[in-house]
Amino acid sequence: MAQRIRLERSAPEAIQRLPRAFFERPTLEVARDLLGRRLVRLVRGRRVSGRIVEVEAYIGEEDQASHASVGRTARNAVMYGPPGHAYVYMIYGQHYCLNIVTEPEGFPAAILIRALEPEEGLSWIARRRPGIPMRDWLRGPGRVCAGLGIDRSFNGHDLCAPDAQLWVEAGEPIPDDQVATGPRVRVRGDILARTRPWRFYIRAHPCVSD
Repeated sequence: MAQRIRLERSAPEAIQRLPRAFFERPTLEVARDLLGRRLVRLVRGRRVSGRIVEVEAYIGEEDQASHASVGRTARNAVMYGPPGHAYVYMIYGQHYCLNIVTEPEGFPAAILIRALEPEEGLSWIARRRPGIPMRDWLRGPGRVCAGLGIDRSFNGHDLCAPDAQLWVEAGEPIPDDQVATGPRVRVRGDILARTRPWRFYIRAHPCVSD
């Protein structure tokens, strides 16, 4: 049976933000471990958040689906920087996408946040997603950024800084039997780029993208 979207709830009293060491590990480990964690945006002192239910990994210059496949450029420079920073770019000239940089500085790798289950600040998200069912508010990478108000101003944002306006919390890690993997969605490149099982998602979750 598909999981149901949970009603809005208060954040736990003891909030544990994920430290930089969490993101400095191998990208596939981080991608798997991000499922169930909470992405939080602070808006005028108010928490707006979602539970991470789907991600994709992009690793190194040899990965032809990665922006780093062309080498270091002004656009992808954040991918080469310290782990735990946001890499935000625009696709199709209208949608922003949020990625989190992983692995030690100098190696280009990042994880795309593909979908969230809305948790906090539901009324604020609803105003940004009028006429759209709650299930679809944050269901897809462009919708994640639209719903949480994330744009290029967050490119390079340090998610691990004490004064961060966007960060990731421990949340509720997902058991292995609830995790599914598969090829990344609509990527370009060679056969490896198109078939590697570097997409991780919570099995049967209603907020996972198509």
